[in-house]
Amino acid sequence: MVIEPVHTLDHVRKSFNSATNRTDRSQIGQFLTPAAIAHFMSSMFETGLRHVRILDPGAGAGMLFAACVETLVSQKDRPLSIEVVVYETDSTILPYLDETMKRSQSLCVSNGIVFHGNIRQEDFVLAAITETKESLFAVPGARFTHVILNPPYKKINSQTVMSRMLYSSDIEVANLYAAFVWLSMLLLEPEGQMVAITPRSFCNGPYFKKFRTEFLRMMGLKRIHLFESRKKAFGDDNVLQENIIYHAVRGLQTPKSVTISASEGLDFDRTHTLSVPYDQIVHPADRDMFIHLGIHDTDVGPAERMRCLTSSINELGLGVSTGRVVDFRAREHLRQSPEQETVPLIYPCHFLNGFINWPVQSGKKPNAIVSSSETSNLLVEDGFYVLTKRFSSKEQQRRVMAAIYDPTRIGAPLVGFENHLNYFHKQGKGLPADLAKGLAVYLNSTIVDQYFRLFSGHTQVNATDLRKMPYPTHEQLLRLSRYVKETIPDQETIDDIMEKECLNCEQ
Repeated sequence: MVIEPVHTLDHVRKSFNSATNRTDRSQIGQFLTPAAIAHFMSSMFETGLRHVRILDPGAGAGMLFAACVETLVSQKDRPLSIEVVVYETDSTILPYLDETMKRSQSLCVSNGIVFHGNIRQEDFVLAAITETKESLFAVPGARFTHVILNPPYKKINSQTVMSRMLYSSDIEVANLYAAFVWLSMLLLEPEGQMVAITPRSFCNGPYFKKFRTEFLRMMGLKRIHLFESRKKAFGDDNVLQENIIYHAVRGLQTPKSVTISASEGLDFDRTHTLSVPYDQIVHPADRDMFIHLGIHDTDVGPAERMRCLTSSINELGLGVSTGRVVDFRAREHLRQSPEQETVPLIYPCHFLNGFINWPVQSGKKPNAIVSSSETSNLLVEDGFYVLTKRFSSKEQQRRVMAAIYDPTRIGAPLVGFENHLNYFHKQGKGLPADLAKGLAVYLNSTIVDQYFRLFSGHTQVNATDLRKMPYPTHEQLLRLSRYVKETIPDQETIDDIMEKECLNCEQ
């Protein structure tokens, strides 16, 4: 099987960009899709169809449909036939588009797939309005199974023929990209799929209310991908528009959840994902049908509020590791209760009110581990440590749960941390007491939990995830530590403390 390499598609895009003027491309809202994004978008489609009909409106150089074809051909159970219909009015890009279409045809033919390509040099909006009005796509099998699009980003002049035709078709939109998406929805067959990259402006605000309402009525929203940096998606075109990618299915019942993913830029191998209940994305009682994307909500979004925390775990001189004691491998060294020659063994069951409560006589887990030459590499010196649970159930209120290991409460020269825990340390040893207390307050805050959930859809809290988190500065941690007495503050107090700390940073 022959698959065109990613760099071939990007070569077409870069060739066109170098041969044209960016100002001209900007005036028509035409920014060609990078190959990495095109392939990522194609990967969102669900597979299994035997006969595929792809629509790429405003195709440009054909990056999107070509990536879609490559993805379909690479599948184990690939289609028997693929038809591609594309629209493009820019005569300067047609030679590049024609070249891309021929590459897709050659790829399909070499893999035994029937291919038909149709380049329509006409305005997609005007053509689609006519076709939907005349019900040409009502013929069984004539609609599209796949729509993949990066539509032009441009305001619609209300005095144009296009604007009047859209209005007469009851399609009320303020921007060309919304018109492209709306008409593409109409051209999908039942259970047909759409993957689009557009500005996120349609997610809220009054200008897109009708579009938003119709989109959510006609389509089942299944996935949204966010870019953490607005400069990365079309960086070489100097586009600062905040873009999102979304996958939706025509006629699908409202899903129970939506997959949210995020990447710093085009490094999709490091994408963070989570599953969010649909009613948290689109609130049932919201008449405006806002689509809530908390990761970039500039007022209350956790990512935005965390910007006041400018340090990192490395800058603090700290480390975080996974507990060394894997109990089933060290079973012969474990003891239910402390004995001579043993030291504490700490499990998640020892967490209580933000501190480690040891021993726990009524628990099923052992409380101690023998200290010997055989177990020396499993133990750490006594000191202040901050522990977090690696696993939590979906029902638990917080994903990130932290507790302080206070050596003055336990009085042992060494300690073992079980493998279901992560522990914060300073070069493998204990932390300064004040730093540990401040760190525990921070990790137990709701803002940390919300931030973590934005990037992790599973219940496991890995040391790697904790290393990537933003952290308060050393001075901020010392301020937070003052609130820790015999117990850590309750949740409401912790959240108030963190809110005040963030407000102080903004002033």
